[in-house]
Amino acid sequence: MKLQDLHPIEALLTADFRSIEPRLQSIDKHLILRTYLNGYTLSELDTKVWQALRGNRAAFSFIKRGSLANLARWFEFIEVMHPEIQEEIKAKDAAAKAKVAAASKAGGSYALNLQNTDQGVVTRFLPEPSGYLHIGHAKAALLSWYFAEQYKGQLRLRLDDTNPDKEKEEYQDAIIEDLAMMGIKCDTLTYTSDYFDYLYDMAIRMIKEGHAYTDDTDQETMRNERWNGIASKRRDRSVEENLRIFEEMRQGSEEGLANCLRAKLSVDNPNKAMRDPVIYRCNVETPHHRTGTKWKIYPMYDFACPVVDSYEGVTHALRSTEYTDRNPQYAWFQETLQIRKVHMWDFARMNFIRTFLSKRKLAKLVDTGKVWGWDDPRMPTIRGVRRRGMGIAALREFIIAQGPSRNVVTMDWTKFWATNKKHIDPVAPRHTALLKKDLVKVAVTGAEAPAEAFQEDRPKHPKNKEIGTKKVAFGPEILLDQADAKSFKEGEEITLMAWGNAFVRNIPEGDPITSLTCELNVAKGDVKTTEKKVTWLASSQTLVPAELWDFDYLITKDTLQEEDNMEDFLNPTTSTMEEAFCDEATAQLKKDDIIQLERRGYYRVDKGLDDWKEGEEKKLVLFAIPTGKTGSK
Repeated sequence: MKLQDLHPIEALLTADFRSIEPRLQSIDKHLILRTYLNGYTLSELDTKVWQALRGNRAAFSFIKRGSLANLARWFEFIEVMHPEIQEEIKAKDAAAKAKVAAASKAGGSYALNLQNTDQGVVTRFLPEPSGYLHIGHAKAALLSWYFAEQYKGQLRLRLDDTNPDKEKEEYQDAIIEDLAMMGIKCDTLTYTSDYFDYLYDMAIRMIKEGHAYTDDTDQETMRNERWNGIASKRRDRSVEENLRIFEEMRQGSEEGLANCLRAKLSVDNPNKAMRDPVIYRCNVETPHHRTGTKWKIYPMYDFACPVVDSYEGVTHALRSTEYTDRNPQYAWFQETLQIRKVHMWDFARMNFIRTFLSKRKLAKLVDTGKVWGWDDPRMPTIRGVRRRGMGIAALREFIIAQGPSRNVVTMDWTKFWATNKKHIDPVAPRHTALLKKDLVKVAVTGAEAPAEAFQEDRPKHPKNKEIGTKKVAFGPEILLDQADAKSFKEGEEITLMAWGNAFVRNIPEGDPITSLTCELNVAKGDVKTTEKKVTWLASSQTLVPAELWDFDYLITKDTLQEEDNMEDFLNPTTSTMEEAFCDEATAQLKKDDIIQLERRGYYRVDKGLDDWKEGEEKKLVLFAIPTGKTGSK
């Protein structure tokens, strides 16, 4: 091997083991009579090649086995004699170990001992573009990403677009956008439809080898036969007949439409997933959003998944425990077709009380207008919880903390939102809002009362100066909430937050209270001694109108069973809205800002004043963010 041939190799040694093995053999041959790759001392080329190999888990493990003697000799010599080039590698190894330890400490254990990781790790995330990603998908995506990162491997995103009736380009684009928003970087993007020709050829092969047959049994009879372990009357059709009918299916003829293609696994296996599953069915009515009307037949997930996983180079497929019964089926297809096997790992899906994650049910809520859309803040979609106020960093932390455990549990939402509060509390600016209904005008009196309105700069956050300052208005007249005014007693000392103490005077009789007087006692008053600390707004400022929204669970039952009719358990009231006035500084808020309204809680800005069309009434639209103290609320 010539020296100029070695230089391009260094950049290619980060790939998977199969692609770099010939290059390792070339390097081994080059080193037969050499101590260094280039010259008689450590060169830049030696350094780069050694570091690339040390950073590739598959190559490193292979070299350590000593199969290529010259390469192993050179690698060990550099390792012993030149520790100065290993600092970066050691730092990365230490960081990776710390990452696993932190994740395990946070909740779930990541000590999975995935099989054959020394030969490279390629994981995949395989969503169907039939709806928006929900938090269950987020777990699958983040775990697949995590292990690809942990083993310096690759994460492939493959959209499983095999059912034209359910899939839309809208969903496809949303999935890609949501993954990017979560910071999940996929190394490749493919579609199951990219492999329709290959899957068709594999189906033909299965028919020819006697592993698949066409079946025109009606759906109900087929379901009963599978359940009771009864062989289909079409199971023993000849290869020639099956090939002929499968071609009719491909053409979408009348005879073809009456048939499906089934894999010939077993009639009466105790695992019902192994009882001759359907692997191809016809669809001539709905064009595919990518392939149009080219195909009249489409592969089922159970067939396409193991075949394409193997073909694409996936080494480790992670999926939720609901697929555990199908794992033997997955393995059967790969063994029967004699294609490369893929290692499986099951993890428990995330289940939450009074929540369902079925895309079919979620789509029904959207289609019937029960919610505003897939990004409705009551929806358990990524966009829904984001619109409710969940931060990406908090979402990632919560899911990673669950780990890849197989233990299936139904969680309360408390911990989910408590995780989010940890992230937003230190950075959320503080503001004030009073309910618009029955506002109380208060005359501020006493020696310390201002003669006219004025403003002062105050910190937006009491414990974080980096958040900046805001203008706070003071004046001889302020506004209070009706509920606070009703709680006062004549002569009681209260605290006006961010101002000081005051005595309540001149409470009128009647309901509602329309006005009262507060005599300031700022200099002598002690805020620690007052029972009531109330928010207020100076009436001299330009108050900002706002809608304060709060949301509840969509269903009334903690866990829906399969036999339950969803409509019977829909919560009749899932949202409330109160009109309010906010302080003048909130006029600067933008969509997606997170704030805390004193004594009310955290809110996400769904609409700022600049988010309205010309002619529309401008107001803030604020969505309450749960804190974990009261579940959904």
